Amino acid sequence: MFTGIVEELGEIVALEPAGDSARITIRGPLVTQDAVHGASIAVNGVCLTVVEVKDDVFTTDAVKETLDRSSLGALGPGSRVNLERPVRLSDRLGGHLVQGHVDGVGRLISREPGERWDVVTFSLPPELSRYVVDKGSITVDGVSLTVVEAGADRFSVALIPTTLELTTLGLKRPGDPVNLEVDVVAKYVERMLGSRVVP
Repeated sequence: MFTGIVEELGEIVALEPAGDSARITIRGPLVTQDAVHGASIAVNGVCLTVVEVKDDVFTTDAVKETLDRSSLGALGPGSRVNLERPVRLSDRLGGHLVQGHVDGVGRLISREPGERWDVVTFSLPPELSRYVVDKGSITVDGVSLTVVEAGADRFSVALIPTTLELTTLGLKRPGDPVNLEVDVVAKYVERMLGSRVVP
């Protein structure tokens, strides 16, 4: 479980295809400090398992499902990525409950610069729109954000200077893909209501 509060910007060192999977090597001096084989690290919002750690670099394997449902397969050496270690039970929950399970891929549609922040609009797969509401939570490339405005096929967020500086969202341009994870609480509520929910 994660919070969507990015700890550091990492860098893809290598992405090696292996049939229907890929081995990804990532530089992340902070997240590797206590990483061990079998640990979880969120990479652009995707929960991946560490298979090897050496100095400030860790290696993970991504299976076909992960590559198909996320934007990780589009990355290459030199790509910057958002990194977060799992939350400890004693930690403050600074963002919201994030599983690291990508629900879909959106694309950056537009950026509207403000005096100190950007309002950014992303596309939203239509099947996810029922989980996204104004002032609700959404995870974009592993970053916990508050929705400004939700639509049937898009949503907007306001990115403060810290988010622009310390995450990949400050580097994204129109057309760039992003991993989306909707609020898990909304999915559980829908499941509990069952047939009473109108699609």
